[in-house]
Amino acid sequence: MKEIRIGVFICHCGTNIAGKIPIESLIEFAKTLPHVVAAKDAMYTCSTVGQNLIKDTIKEEKLTHVVIAACSPTMHEKTFRKTVQEAGLNPYLLTIANIREMDTWITKDVDEALEKAKKILAGEIYRVVQQEELEEEKIPVIPKVLVVGGGIAGIEASLQLANAGIDVILVEKEPSIGGQMARFDKTFPTLDCASCILTPKMVEVGQHPKIKLLSYSEVEDVSGVPGQFNVLIRKKARGVNEELCTSCGICEEKCPTKKIPSEFYMGLKYRKAIYRPFPQAVPGIPVIDRKNCRYYLRGTCKVCEKVCPTGAIDFDQEDELIQESVGAIIIATGYEQFDPKVIPYYHYGEYENVFTALETEILLNSSGPTNGKLYLRKNGEFTNEMPKTVGIIHCVGSRDENYNNYCSRVCCMYSLKYAHLIKERTNADIYQFYIDIRAFGKGYEEFYHRLQKEGVIFIRGKPGNILKDEVDGKEKLIVQVEDSLTQKPLHVPVDMVILSPALIPRHDAREIANIFGIGCGAGDFFLEKHPKLAPVNTAVDGIFLAGACQGPKDIPDSVAQGAAAAAGALSMISRGHLTIEPTIAEVNEELCSACRMCISVCPYEAATFNEEKGVAEITAAKCHGCGLCVSVCPSSAIHQNYYSDEAILSEIKGIIEIAQQLG
Repeated sequence: MKEIRIGVFICHCGTNIAGKIPIESLIEFAKTLPHVVAAKDAMYTCSTVGQNLIKDTIKEEKLTHVVIAACSPTMHEKTFRKTVQEAGLNPYLLTIANIREMDTWITKDVDEALEKAKKILAGEIYRVVQQEELEEEKIPVIPKVLVVGGGIAGIEASLQLANAGIDVILVEKEPSIGGQMARFDKTFPTLDCASCILTPKMVEVGQHPKIKLLSYSEVEDVSGVPGQFNVLIRKKARGVNEELCTSCGICEEKCPTKKIPSEFYMGLKYRKAIYRPFPQAVPGIPVIDRKNCRYYLRGTCKVCEKVCPTGAIDFDQEDELIQESVGAIIIATGYEQFDPKVIPYYHYGEYENVFTALETEILLNSSGPTNGKLYLRKNGEFTNEMPKTVGIIHCVGSRDENYNNYCSRVCCMYSLKYAHLIKERTNADIYQFYIDIRAFGKGYEEFYHRLQKEGVIFIRGKPGNILKDEVDGKEKLIVQVEDSLTQKPLHVPVDMVILSPALIPRHDAREIANIFGIGCGAGDFFLEKHPKLAPVNTAVDGIFLAGACQGPKDIPDSVAQGAAAAAGALSMISRGHLTIEPTIAEVNEELCSACRMCISVCPYEAATFNEEKGVAEITAAKCHGCGLCVSVCPSSAIHQNYYSDEAILSEIKGIIEIAQQLG
């Protein structure tokens, strides 16, 4: 049998570890343990100097196993595996003793911290002897990417990939791409025209030879394994032949069905039964609304068919199911606006001149119901009267333990934007009711100071009610608030109130997560693999997140995340394969009792049942090595590589023996 030679390397981690325990004492202790032939320390083991020390010692001492006492394996396990592999050692003959997060960061007493470090280190030294050489598996990756969601994040991801020569399938459930940004008039803090920024990118997506755009479509099912996903997409029937349509707009112009509230304009503007969501829509192919079309309701009309110069109208068109195989998936499904109706004291939906942020975007947009002019509303219709006073209420349903605890990040800035635009167009007095101003981005604080100089009135306090009352013979909205700086109650009369609601996950976020096999975090935003180290990755290899579906963010951050997700997908495709770590579960078919308990608990659908053999099987590419199947198997038929019973029991033995020695 080959001699076991273990090398131990202890990291100072600056003062994170060395500031609490004497490293020299831990080194001397390590030398007394079985099979340890070398014990050394480094200020930062993860640094180039530290890694070179490990490599040199492996070669000089002919090490067979390595134990590194440092931080959490989550931080640098891959780094150290690569290090020992470069020195000629199998990377799975390495283990990490976490003496930072599990010891020095949480243990106050110095002597207790040293004792605990000895126990943790001994456990890993005993354990590493039982570890086996494992080999990674490589799966070919299909050089095609699915992007789900056609907002600014999905658009950016699609263009980055397409411009790199990768085939992209962009799926958008609405008739046009553009997302929420398509509703915006200006963007903060530079006040650029939103459509001037967005429309060229939309057009580029629609015309790019590497992008297959499937608007008015939804993903219904995802199967397969990372690198080789099989996707089922339902392309909904528009009632219009896309190949024949020239987007001339005659059908929409002549359609006799009027006064249908527009979804895009949030009911503030009307559309026809055949329509494009907005003038710059991409694709510019109209959609027939079958719920309101006279032909589908009564079998009469067909005006659109009669006036169409190319014969593109197709009333018999049916949904199409499309099968695609892709190597990676980027989810960029965006967000929704919190509904302020659940907060009764703001009277949204009851008082006509209480508007939400997105409604304000539409009112300020040149293609909106008032052509970009801000008018008051009376008896369900917009008047020609502009408001003379406007109150903007921040944090509606956000930073509120009754609704959403989190900060939605963009509300302060778009509230400031509205103040500038409204003052510019109406010369109204603007009141900002806020908790704190959070101007976190580049140029944001400067924009805040600009608004102060423009004469916007800032009142630090969250309104507790909005009432209607007559002031000087005119009906006003009275905002009741306590100024937290003066501790005085205020009653501020205004003509219009704008609510700045929270950004929340889409209503179907859980359903989408189930389709793609990813997780949702608190509040149902999609869960990233690691908030700092892998913010665009998910727990499923090959599936990435981009934009506000992962959490509230502004346009620059959404664009950056779209590009980052594209880079992650491109990295997979450029390698040509996906590496599957061997620390996964395996089934011993001779012991399997066919109880299928492993299948019921597997969160990644990696465990399946082979009817022909009558045994459970684990799909390596789907397994994440969580160990649930191992723990529930009544016949001990499932073994998990790297976490064998022998390794775990040896680790426990090492801890107990040292605990007994230390008394």
